[in-house]
Amino acid sequence: MSHDPNCLFCKIATGQIPSAKVHEDDELLVFKDIHPAAPVHLLVIPKVHVASLADADDSHAPLLGRMLALAPKLAREQGANNGFRVVINTGHDGGQEVHHLHLHVMGGPRPWKHG
Repeated sequence: MSHDPNCLFCKIATGQIPSAKVHEDDELLVFKDIHPAAPVHLLVIPKVHVASLADADDSHAPLLGRMLALAPKLAREQGANNGFRVVINTGHDGGQEVHHLHLHVMGGPRPWKHG
């Protein structure tokens, strides 16, 4: 499995940096965002380093599908029972701050801080 030794999310995925983990399996790690924009704000990351959605290719399709399929289950488990939003920021102009592919799952009662 490839990791970038300078990547914040790779360090979280390998346990070098702690996180508020809500799910982990062989391929994915899900944890609570440290600056939540909504009452429920989770980050779904692959354990393998992919810098952004723009860097994903056909070989990543099963992984991307698993990330999306996990979102509704975890949103409901965390209390987003009346809807949620899924966002992937890609690249600088897309608002990506950490250059490791990640899916934001945001939900819970409105109003939210952002969005």
